Amino acid sequence: MHSVAEIFSNNALLCAFVAWAAAQAIKGLTAGIRFHDWSVKAFFDSGGMPSSHTSAVVALAMRIGFSEGFSTPLFAVSGVFAMVVMYDAAGVRREAGKQGKIIKELLSINRPDGKPLLSEDLKERIGHTPLEVIMGALLGLFFALLFSLL
Repeated sequence: MHSVAEIFSNNALLCAFVAWAAAQAIKGLTAGIRFHDWSVKAFFDSGGMPSSHTSAVVALAMRIGFSEGFSTPLFAVSGVFAMVVMYDAAGVRREAGKQGKIIKELLSINRPDGKPLLSEDLKERIGHTPLEVIMGALLGLFFALLFSLL
């Protein structure tokens, strides 16, 4: 019988989580330095440099590859999963962000009574540039190598 506590001894899962957390910390620190935004929210935002989603899935796939082998079905599944996430981050989510920016501009136009069409702020930065995805992948690879040595 297996225990839920085994999750905490899963090296590949821990590697992915640490890679994600490191990317989020880098984003939070970068936001603090560049925009003087030292809020906790900056450490959990999506988008930005580096891609934390990419960092996590690359760390997971590569850690599995290093431990189980690169010719295993498990590596194939995690590798394809990583490619889908990276494509989504730099493609679909980035385009959705561009559309969000245009919608935000359209909704900022005032009605005849002087009130804006939308009073809440729409998030438009949800995707990544290719460079942000590449940097996330390199960070994930770094942590996979590091965890392989532990």
